[in-house]
Amino acid sequence: MNTWRVLIQRIFLAFVFLLLPGAASFAQIDPSKPLRVVLKGHDPVAYFTEGRPVKGSPEIKYDWDGERYLFANSGNRNKFAANPERYAPQFDGYCTGTMAGGRGRAEADPEAWIIADGRLYLFGQVKFKELAQKDPARFAKTVVAANENWRAKK
Repeated sequence: MNTWRVLIQRIFLAFVFLLLPGAASFAQIDPSKPLRVVLKGHDPVAYFTEGRPVKGSPEIKYDWDGERYLFANSGNRNKFAANPERYAPQFDGYCTGTMAGGRGRAEADPEAWIIADGRLYLFGQVKFKELAQKDPARFAKTVVAANENWRAKK
């Protein structure tokens, strides 16, 4: 009888850990609404590996956290799929400064980016990227404010 109990417990745990997370993420996505393409179609991994924005291909895509990401090659897609938190831009690729100011979500310019503390941040214009690079202390405060507002709106 103990053998059956252990078997039932294992089946139950397999169901909980394998099936339910997929169902939960599926339930959060509205199939009637198209997914937003993050970074205006640029490959998020390329910022880290090539040090520049590279346009992704619609044929090489990966859907994560209710958003769509495009990639320049399948190797980058595989890197992202293995560890999306590492490569995904902060604030889903929206402008860091706008988020810090509590002004909602504004699409960022894929050319206006920096990597700080291993994270990808984007801005609405290149001039704001330059300001962040010139004044790291101010940028750090901006990130703190953006994180607070992001958590409040998420």
